[in-house]
Amino acid sequence: MRKIEIYDTTLRDGSQAEEVNFSLEDKIRIALKLDELKIDYIEGGWPGSNPKDAQFFNEIKDYHLKHSQIVAFGSTYHPKKNPESDEIFQSLLQAKTNVITIFGKTWTIHVKEALKTTLEHNLQIVEESIRYLKQQVPKVFYDAEHFFDGFKEDPLYAIETLKRAYRAGADCLVLCDTNGGTLPHEIGEIIERVKAELGDVPFGIHAHNDAECAVANSLEAVRFGVIQVQGTINGIGERCGNANLCSIIPNLVLKMGYKVSAEERLFKLTEVSRYVFEIANLPHPPRLPYVGRSAFAHKGGVHVSAVLKTPKTYEHIDPALVGNVRRVLVSELSGRGNILYKAKELGIELEAESALVNKIVEEIKKLEAEGYEFEAAEASLELLIYKLMGEPKQYFELLSYKVFDQKQLKDSSQAEATVLVRVPPGVGEVEHTAALGNGPVNALDNALRKALVRFYPAIKEMELEDYKVRVLPGLPGTASKVRVFILSKAKGQKWGTVGVSTDILEASCQALVDSYTYKLFLDKKRRG
Repeated sequence: MRKIEIYDTTLRDGSQAEEVNFSLEDKIRIALKLDELKIDYIEGGWPGSNPKDAQFFNEIKDYHLKHSQIVAFGSTYHPKKNPESDEIFQSLLQAKTNVITIFGKTWTIHVKEALKTTLEHNLQIVEESIRYLKQQVPKVFYDAEHFFDGFKEDPLYAIETLKRAYRAGADCLVLCDTNGGTLPHEIGEIIERVKAELGDVPFGIHAHNDAECAVANSLEAVRFGVIQVQGTINGIGERCGNANLCSIIPNLVLKMGYKVSAEERLFKLTEVSRYVFEIANLPHPPRLPYVGRSAFAHKGGVHVSAVLKTPKTYEHIDPALVGNVRRVLVSELSGRGNILYKAKELGIELEAESALVNKIVEEIKKLEAEGYEFEAAEASLELLIYKLMGEPKQYFELLSYKVFDQKQLKDSSQAEATVLVRVPPGVGEVEHTAALGNGPVNALDNALRKALVRFYPAIKEMELEDYKVRVLPGLPGTASKVRVFILSKAKGQKWGTVGVSTDILEASCQALVDSYTYKLFLDKKRRG
């Protein structure tokens, strides 16, 4: 089976995605991470378009990449200039890379309306641009922009642009579905017709995802003979994005049997996927195939029971192959298998046939019927299991709380909360404290923290990272129940807790108490 080259354009095409903005340092760090994954080509940007990309090419030379080759990207020279006089075109050579990719026009509407030149002059531009660059650098790739749309309108002209590019020395002719509207069955048909005209020359594919077909189109192109696949990590890119390399690479290796350099580092795929989104300051989509948190998550009791016996019953690959993990969720759909698996994951040993397991299953189903959800609130789940085992984790007792929310017309509103806490529960000292906050929940959090920190100084290490409120269906309007989810962190660990009530403060208080309790439980467990 032939080898397929992987060409990453996250730093250029990916950075054109809405809400994505990489700094120079970000681009360097991502390039180094892609090199770890053994991506063959990393497109660093367009050096003539902005100072940041030009600086990237200057700085990346200071790093010794072990596998990847850095690529400078740009356009054919301007129609009113020549290769020597076009400063932006010349900046491609100033990047001093061994590989350059340029795009040119293959769709007649772009030649006439965008370039404002003749069809013949465009062919001359394509040929002269590539010939000039090929005299200066070892490799030149030609991106045939809008190729599939251009082919549908005027196949002879689109093919002629490829012929001129190849005659000028292009090392690979990359067929671009720039508008992302081509369907998989069209990809094969068009590539077959192109190959009939050009013969066995090196082709690549660059697909966009506007019709949700970028990955399928890329794989279909490989089936029809292309040797290079271009895409981005997680599929980020302009409009609906680019072909997702985090899906393409494992599909090529694990499903289709092709050779890919990244095959040796496939176990790093999930890590790289999360790393890029972390750098971009974006949440990692849980439902991404292969690398998403939910990609190997099982919720239904029947599914879990089968997976625990034979994983391939509900998993198309071993998640470890791509650096991901199996997860078993606990919900109203849970069976005994879910509880046993989750308990073992939490370090709690339960007997499979015990009445306790049935008790836990029934209690969880009862609570979820009331609006609780434990999928993301695993800390609350663990505390619940210990409580049902007769080993409640209690380090303090919240006796009462009051919250006053005052609105001053000229100034921002500020809430005040008072709490009464006994440490330890039942017999300990009572602490009465008050605190201000930016809203009632924040005031309650501050007061509770203030009351506990005298007894448990490690509480200072804890931060609340996220707070979400969901209105639950059932009762109309403001009489509805709400579910509050809190994500907390300390010393690199994160945990989620949940509370449910018709009173948002009560629901928040439940989640806060669980969050502080779990922090103290972790500390005690760490100390042994």
